[in-house]
Amino acid sequence: MINIMVVDDHVLIRKGIVLLLENFADIQIVGEASSGEEAIVMAAQTQPDVILMDISMPGGLDGFTATKKILHEVESAKVILLTMHEEEVYIQKAIEVKAHGYIFKNSQGGDLHEAITTVNSGKRFFRVDIPDEQLEKWFEDGTQPSSILTLREQEIVRLTILGYSNKQMSEKLFISPKTVENHKTNIMQKLNLTNKAELIQYGIKNHFMH
Repeated sequence: MINIMVVDDHVLIRKGIVLLLENFADIQIVGEASSGEEAIVMAAQTQPDVILMDISMPGGLDGFTATKKILHEVESAKVILLTMHEEEVYIQKAIEVKAHGYIFKNSQGGDLHEAITTVNSGKRFFRVDIPDEQLEKWFEDGTQPSSILTLREQEIVRLTILGYSNKQMSEKLFISPKTVENHKTNIMQKLNLTNKAELIQYGIKNHFMH
């Protein structure tokens, strides 16, 4: 029996995943969490074999950070990032935080079960549209964070990656939406970037998700 914990801030998605997995006789759900913070506590309590982790959870700690903390504290656990993000920079970040798997939310139930059994056996499972050779190169590579941005600007980049709106950022950081916009303008000028997609790519490649 493989003990599973499911982490997603959307209740309907989380319950749907649980219902799907309950169809498999070799899987047992030992916990459900709605945030990264909750996932860290629950993982320590339930000691799951495999954790299905959403990446973007604007209401709390993101999946990347939660994964890193959990794998440090619960060494026996395996983490599969279950997400809608297909961009290469997200896959690179998953590799950086040492996630064991990466699979899209629109995958079939059989694929999800295969991912779980694969990582539980000690192997990696990255069902992504990236050549194996490129994946292996990313597993071997590493980059250093940039210090050109202030700590506040790095936080703005991190929240942008996680999908926060200017209003959500202002509430979380206790600053005005106008100040958020000013920070973004400064960031784009410093980095010589032209759009949000470039900013997200820069932020993940330079480890601002830490």
